[in-house]
Amino acid sequence: MPAEIPTVAASDIGPDAYLLDVREDEEWRAGHPPGAHHLPMSELPGRLADVPRDRTVVVVCRVGARSGQVVAYLRQHGWHNVHNLGGGLHRWVADGQPLVSEDGQPARVR
Repeated sequence: MPAEIPTVAASDIGPDAYLLDVREDEEWRAGHPPGAHHLPMSELPGRLADVPRDRTVVVVCRVGARSGQVVAYLRQHGWHNVHNLGGGLHRWVADGQPLVSEDGQPARVR
């Protein structure tokens, strides 16, 4: 993994950014940013075509470790528009950003 992973704070994400949540299904259902796109990390190699090249992509996970690995992987495969969400969804929530859930429970980071 490269030493430098481009990182962005939740407050610096532009309105046209593509949020890519790479957590597992149960984590996604518990809570994710509104408008985010779900692509579990394990499915990424077979679904690279699902990741846009024509706009900023911000990769999201719980604390930023998995998303950092995904950013490194994408950069090694020719994506230059990808950034890691610094601090992951824990930081997202701490910064007052919203979550929505898919499981009928109050949205939460899992």
